[in-house]
Amino acid sequence: MTDTTTTPLSSFVEDWTPQPVLEHDELDPAQATRLAATLDLTETFSAGSQLPTTWQWVYFSEWPRSSELGADGHPTDGHFLPPIPHRRRMFAGSSMVMTQPLRLGVPAQKRSSLESIAEKHGRSGDMLFVTVRSEYSQGGEVVLVEDHDLVYRSDAGSSRPFAREVDELGPTDAPWTAEPTPTAPLLFRYSALTSNAHRIHYDHPYVTEVEGYPDLVVHGPLLATYLAELARAHSGGRSLRTFDFRLRKPLFRGDRFRAEGRPDGDAVDLRIVSGTDTVHVSGRGELS
Repeated sequence: MTDTTTTPLSSFVEDWTPQPVLEHDELDPAQATRLAATLDLTETFSAGSQLPTTWQWVYFSEWPRSSELGADGHPTDGHFLPPIPHRRRMFAGSSMVMTQPLRLGVPAQKRSSLESIAEKHGRSGDMLFVTVRSEYSQGGEVVLVEDHDLVYRSDAGSSRPFAREVDELGPTDAPWTAEPTPTAPLLFRYSALTSNAHRIHYDHPYVTEVEGYPDLVVHGPLLATYLAELARAHSGGRSLRTFDFRLRKPLFRGDRFRAEGRPDGDAVDLRIVSGTDTVHVSGRGELS
């Protein structure tokens, strides 16, 4: 048996060279309308509508058989999942550049490839940073490029107690604000829309007794979507042409938090905060 406490994680991926994957999707407008309803928006979408930034995550679904899922609900194997033992996965952030919006009802292609692998050492142990690049095309033209950053660690342990932040939400002078309140049904619906079966988002006994979190975990991509929607709501419906965000700390169902935006010309600094000034997500984007 390999001793993962002394073996560098990079050694497990020395010969790991997953080839690019090409996927196709018709971009059904009904799926975007379902996401709008989940976010409590009144919009409906039809063929030809522009897809808002970050909404591409509810398309190109990966739906493995249930027998191929691990105890945590995440797939045990996958094309871009690094072959390290006792693999645990965390979403770290993303950066995207859009030359023009994806159009609903128009056939689209998504080409995904391994962009980079890097091992880093921190106080919590060794981590493997994996970046997957996805290029979205319509009509033979690439219209959106996204780098998806994921962090993996080798951890055979189970419960990891995590204290809940209980500070009251402080004041702000940010000109753009919103205070979403994701409920358990909302988290469940977002999981379904994004084909995410990870139990930390909908299974309260699992997330508290096995993972050691105080409550259901709010999806990182959902928090990023709240930021993108904040920018769209305060800019006359303009979507983000570029968007780069990093996840700093998790949030849980019942936590009070605020999405903030500070416009800077055609750019905007964005963040999710709780308490007096605890940053959970930070980002910046440029409006189209």
